[in-house]
Amino acid sequence: MGQTIAEKILSAHAGKQVRPGELIISNIDVVMVQDGTGPLAVNEFKKLNKNKLFNPERTILFIDHAAPSPRKELSNSHMVLRDFAKEYGAILSESGDGVCHQRLIESFVNPGEVLLGADSHTCTSGALGAFATGVGSTDIAIVMALGKTWLKVPSTYKIVVDGEFPKGVYAKDLILHLIGLIGADGATYKALEFTGSAIKNMTMADRFTISNMAVEAGAKVGLFETDEKTLEYLKEHGRADKFQEIKADSDAEYERIININLNDLKPTISCPHTVDNTKTIDEMECTNIHQVYIGTCTNGRIEDLRIAADILKNKKVKDGVRLIVTPASRQVFLQALEEGLITTFVNAGAAIATSGCGACVGVHAGILGDGEVCLATQNRNFKGRMGNTEGFIYLASPATAAYSAIKGYIADVREVL
Repeated sequence: MGQTIAEKILSAHAGKQVRPGELIISNIDVVMVQDGTGPLAVNEFKKLNKNKLFNPERTILFIDHAAPSPRKELSNSHMVLRDFAKEYGAILSESGDGVCHQRLIESFVNPGEVLLGADSHTCTSGALGAFATGVGSTDIAIVMALGKTWLKVPSTYKIVVDGEFPKGVYAKDLILHLIGLIGADGATYKALEFTGSAIKNMTMADRFTISNMAVEAGAKVGLFETDEKTLEYLKEHGRADKFQEIKADSDAEYERIININLNDLKPTISCPHTVDNTKTIDEMECTNIHQVYIGTCTNGRIEDLRIAADILKNKKVKDGVRLIVTPASRQVFLQALEEGLITTFVNAGAAIATSGCGACVGVHAGILGDGEVCLATQNRNFKGRMGNTEGFIYLASPATAAYSAIKGYIADVREVL
């Protein structure tokens, strides 16, 4: 009997053939924490009385959620991670280096590996053909010590995507459409496996956006088979030797198959206060906005910034609207500088924030006021996500966000494309 991508990877790491629903002990290749979850993991690790990490060179501590630190309490948490990295030889990704999920795909994760992270959007790395998922800080502490953990093998939904993106429609619109279709808990503890002719044509940036938001449908992982685009991405980041072919067997069994035709999609908006509360732009009434946020681990890559800058070039942000742009990593920031994108954003009236999570998690750098409306390219819009339970968050693609910043309301980017 054939296997899905998730079953193949977990079989290799459990040392036996695995099936959906089975509880297994899996070896773990990469483990990570960030500054919100890391201090607890560090404290739990120390309770184990272990004098060394199982694999220090593949244990990464990220300072990204509150970077640079806006409060002394958070600064103290950062000190915990810095001291731990020095003491145990773990890798430290410092303030300004970028969002953990972007840094992981740039530098640390490879096809066929298992990545566990103390952050729910760890699933981003699934676009590289890795079984990447989030777990709690206590579980992470055990993995840091032992290099393995227990997992339940998920059953898989096969998402078959064909057709071509219409103008003004992007990968973000696709994943919002899917979440709206199946619901925020429609794939709880399932593996989402993306395939089809449209998937093969997608850029790695598109794939990362889709994998990143798999968890917003409740999924354990969002997986793509590896191909020449995966190889090219690894080459660009100095890891071509880590490429391996990862794909499902032709006779793999799926719990559910969902077919989507890109030709039918329109720019899609996720409305407050749940990600699955989606509407197409045609269904949106005129919604005035106070803030636009372009960035995050979902849409802060260089490809996203190029799309936004192309729309904003020689334009100005509408009076009364704040535009915040945050490159997802230092590498992306430098590339955006070299290409002149940052100049375009600044000339349009944007504020440029340090590479990190910033406004998305509501810690600093863009917290909403009471009753304010933000259109963001991030992945979540529940109450309080951007630091204020009285704020309203809408989610959209970088193109829709950039055009809306010019118009002052949530607008149809197809008007200018």
